[in-house]
Amino acid sequence: MPRLALALALIAAVAAALWALAEADLTIDGLRRTVAAAEAWRDANPVAAAAAAFATYVAVTALSLPVAVWMTLGIGALFGFWTGLAIVSFAASIGATLAFLTARYLARGWVQARFGERLRAIDDGVRRDGAFYLFTLRMIPVVPFFAVNLLMGLTAMRTRTFYLASQAGMLAGTAVYVNAGTQLARLDGLSGILTLPVLLSFAALGLMPWGARAAVAAIRRRRVAARWTRPRRFDRNLVVIGGGATGLVAAYVAAAAKAKVTLVEAHRMGGDCLNTGCVPSKALIAAARQAHRMRHADRWGLTPADPPVPLRKVMSRVRAAVAAIAPHDSVERYTALGVEVLQGHARLVDPWTVEVALHGGETRRLTTRAIVLATGAAPVIPPIPGIGEVRPLTSDTLWDALSALDTPPARLAVLGGGPIGCEIAQAMARLGSAVTLIEAADRLLLREDDDVSAAAAGALATSGVAVLTGHSATACGADPDGTRWIEARGPEGTRRIAFDMLLVATGRAARLDGYGLEDLGIPASRVIETNDWLETVHPNIYAAGDAAGPFQLTHAGAHQAWHAAVNAMLGGVWRLRADYRTIPAATFIDPEIARVGLNERAATARGIPFRVTRYDLCDLDRAIAEGAAEGFVKVLTPPGSDRILGATIVGEHAAETLTEFTLAMRHGLGLSKILATVHPYPTWSEANKYAAGAWRRAQLNPRLLRLAERFHAWMRGDAGGMP
Repeated sequence: MPRLALALALIAAVAAALWALAEADLTIDGLRRTVAAAEAWRDANPVAAAAAAFATYVAVTALSLPVAVWMTLGIGALFGFWTGLAIVSFAASIGATLAFLTARYLARGWVQARFGERLRAIDDGVRRDGAFYLFTLRMIPVVPFFAVNLLMGLTAMRTRTFYLASQAGMLAGTAVYVNAGTQLARLDGLSGILTLPVLLSFAALGLMPWGARAAVAAIRRRRVAARWTRPRRFDRNLVVIGGGATGLVAAYVAAAAKAKVTLVEAHRMGGDCLNTGCVPSKALIAAARQAHRMRHADRWGLTPADPPVPLRKVMSRVRAAVAAIAPHDSVERYTALGVEVLQGHARLVDPWTVEVALHGGETRRLTTRAIVLATGAAPVIPPIPGIGEVRPLTSDTLWDALSALDTPPARLAVLGGGPIGCEIAQAMARLGSAVTLIEAADRLLLREDDDVSAAAAGALATSGVAVLTGHSATACGADPDGTRWIEARGPEGTRRIAFDMLLVATGRAARLDGYGLEDLGIPASRVIETNDWLETVHPNIYAAGDAAGPFQLTHAGAHQAWHAAVNAMLGGVWRLRADYRTIPAATFIDPEIARVGLNERAATARGIPFRVTRYDLCDLDRAIAEGAAEGFVKVLTPPGSDRILGATIVGEHAAETLTEFTLAMRHGLGLSKILATVHPYPTWSEANKYAAGAWRRAQLNPRLLRLAERFHAWMRGDAGGMP
């Protein structure tokens, strides 16, 4: 109500002012007569006259009335140049700030609710460069004064920044108009005040901060690289360090653009994703799913069977899957694409030189215009007392250990309740291991909402995993008889868990050592620090993927790799920002968990208002038919809008089903578009349409529904219908 009252009061004030101005003579001659009539009062009351002019000017600019130019000329004529400049300059900035604050109070909440996620990039830019933008706009008088005030009020710009930039930016234009007012007697019209040369001069002044900033950045870059001599010519356009998913994409993009590119890989092509991550884990999960379904075949009207699990055969099939995909990432394929592939360890010698210690013992030095660091990440083993004595495994070493066994380990302890820990824990439990998962936090999958974490814990427990959340690992060790154990302290005390195999899945850290980053002054503590364009402190050296963060996802690394390679190819002429708003993520437990954009936890943390629409898969025909009616679709939208802030799906085929939401978010399509899309029946993707339908039903106005009911009754001729 206070906002509505203020809005109505402002509308009334503006209307009254415009009505009064309708009778005013807004011409040069009319202004001369007004100034002449005010001169006597000014001479008798100089301080009161200046105060009245100041207050009136503040009100005019705060209400965005179209008479500011005339008032500026009049004040210049009445008070002279310096006094007039002081009055107008400060009054205009104060009035503009009041308009700015009014727009923020009345409309920013609504704009943020409707367009909050889209405005994030704008707000980030305003926080970073807002003063430069505003100063430039203020220096160009053709940009409407009132529009700048109102639009800036809808952004995250600080009030002090707005005032100071406005005060400085409007000074030159104000001086021109006040000076013209001092010459009012000789002024024939407004057209002579702002000529094209004057406008161009203002524009040049407005752009000066940007030019100065670019010059400072260039000086900093030259200073950073001053220790080295830039080659006159280069052997390569691009050198990519790391042949994992990220590096492969970067090399592919550069080669497709016909650049001369070298890819350096120290270990296995395809990196962690192909060899120790995504591919082998999904092959293992597939085998575990089949074993689980055989044991529970009565769910589909079949006779259950408890299959033996010959682990060597299972792991042989896992290795076969890796081998079948390996040619996609092979040296041969990328060589055929035009990429020079070198097997060895790369180190940066200077910003343009890469030294490669080849596996054969040779050393090569390559000069290159640009470098992409795609060095990946490696598992981290926490410093738990005694952990080194129990031979812990990681996602890198698990596969060889499993391949050496005839049967699944009888007892498996998994330390860490993130996606890797949850996936392997469930898969091994379904293959026959007694699995205990230990997680220090009070729930699994910390980035997910509470209901999603609860669904994951339930799914693991149903598969036979003993889930210990809220338990911190305090020690590891081995008994005299060789039994290995890990101690976990929880709310009810400390318990000792014996195991035959321990998997540590507590996170991965970027590979940063041995590449010469410190010698080049490239900041890299947890990850390699980059800007929005994935540039390091050296603008020709980029980082992407796990080495750069903030994600540790194969597809996110590929997304960054594309941007890094394109920016490297464009050579600074044009740069593209990587957009992370629609990066999906999936955890491949059963049922799957997939998410894109914001969930409730993230939206709440950012202060973004949202409405939740939920559709339970127990109502989906395809899910019922397949005996997999577990899970839900949850969509976040701004209040009163169908724009998708984020979506989470828990259920079978969730990762595939999520893609429709990812596409919609990427291209600005709302739930109404999904609802209007024909989906084949019966399919899992219909869940998205039904979720959109649930959102639509929640928007229906009960009064309109009652009115429609009466209308239809009237159309039938019922007495209770419309009169």
